[in-house]
Amino acid sequence: MFAGVENHTVSCRAVVTGNVGSGKTVLTHRFGIDLAGKLEGRRKVARSHVNCRNHPSTSQVLQQIALSLDSGHPERGFSSGEVIQNIRRNLRAHGSHLLLVLDEVDVLIRRDNTDLIYKLLRIDEGQENQGLVSLILVSQDPTLFSLFEPAVISRLGVRSSLSLSPYVKEELVGIARQRYLAACKPGSVSEEVLRVIGGAAADGGGDARMAIELLEDSVRKAENEGRREVLVEDVEGSITRQGSLVSSPIEPNLVYGLGKHQKLVLMGICRRLKKTEEISSGDARKLYELVCEEHGERPRGYTTFWKHMKHLESEGLIQSRASNSNKGRGRTQYISMPNSAPAEIEGRIERDMLSG
Repeated sequence: MFAGVENHTVSCRAVVTGNVGSGKTVLTHRFGIDLAGKLEGRRKVARSHVNCRNHPSTSQVLQQIALSLDSGHPERGFSSGEVIQNIRRNLRAHGSHLLLVLDEVDVLIRRDNTDLIYKLLRIDEGQENQGLVSLILVSQDPTLFSLFEPAVISRLGVRSSLSLSPYVKEELVGIARQRYLAACKPGSVSEEVLRVIGGAAADGGGDARMAIELLEDSVRKAENEGRREVLVEDVEGSITRQGSLVSSPIEPNLVYGLGKHQKLVLMGICRRLKKTEEISSGDARKLYELVCEEHGERPRGYTTFWKHMKHLESEGLIQSRASNSNKGRGRTQYISMPNSAPAEIEGRIERDMLSG
C-alpha cells in the first residue's frame, strides 16, 4: 500500500481494522518507525499519531497534528482551515512528509462526519504535486467504510484496507512467552502456565493485551505471596476475579485516555462498586474527594465533577439511573458498572497513574 512512498510526489493511504488487542496500534507505530528509518537520507518523514477517542473533534485532531510538528503552536485562535494551512506550511518549510495515523477514527467520524478526512486526502491539491501527507486510519469497526462518503472511498481506494484477525491460542502463548522471557527470572513461569494464559485470552476474543495482563497479574500474585514460581491457580484466579476478564474485556484506551481527575472520579466509584451494585451520585462525590486527598490533588468543583461523570457515562464506563430521593423531594442519580469489572478498572487506573 505504501509502495512508491520514497518518491517526493507520492502520498499513500491505508485503513487498518481489527478487534481489541489485535495489534492495530502497535503495528502502525512500528511501521512509522521503520518507514522513517528506511527513507532516511531520501525523504524526511514526520510522524503524528492521534487517538480520536481522546481527541474526538476536528479542531482537537488538527491541534494535535499541529503540535506534533511544532510544540509552540498556539492552542486557540485559529479556524480548522487556518490550522490545515499552518500544517501544510510547516511541512513545506521543513521539507517533510507527514505520516499521520488517526486511531479509533470512527469516533471522530460519528461526531464530526468525514469532512476532515476528505480535506486531509486533498491537502496536496494545488501544491505542485508535492506529496505532503500519507494517511493511516485505524478502527475496531469492521464496517468503517460504510461511514465514508463516496468521495472519501474513491480517494482511499478499495485496495487500501487491511483487516487484522484475532490472535489464535498458539500466537497468544507465544506472546505471553516473549513477555515472560523479557521480564521474569528463568524458570519462574512454566509452559503449562503460558498455555493456560494463551487459552484464556483466545477464549476472550484473541486479545493479546489480555494475555499480557493475565501474565502480569499472575506474576504479581506470586510475588506478593513470596513465591518464585507462578502457578496455574494464579492465572485461574486472575481470570475469574471480579466477574472474569474474559467475559468483560475493557478497551484500555477508555481508561488510559482519561484525564487525571476523570480517573480519580472513576477510581472512587470502582472502590465502592467492588462491594455493592450501585452507589448514589452523592457517595460518588465523597469517594472522589477521598481519592483526591490520597493522591495530593485538590478536588474540582461540583460542576466539573458532573462533567467528568457525564464523560465517563458517554464512554460506557458507568451507567446512571434517576430515582426518587428517600430524603425529601427531588431525584437522586445512582451509578453502576454493569458491563465492567470494577476491580480490574481500578487496577488499570492505579498502574497507569503509578507509571505516569
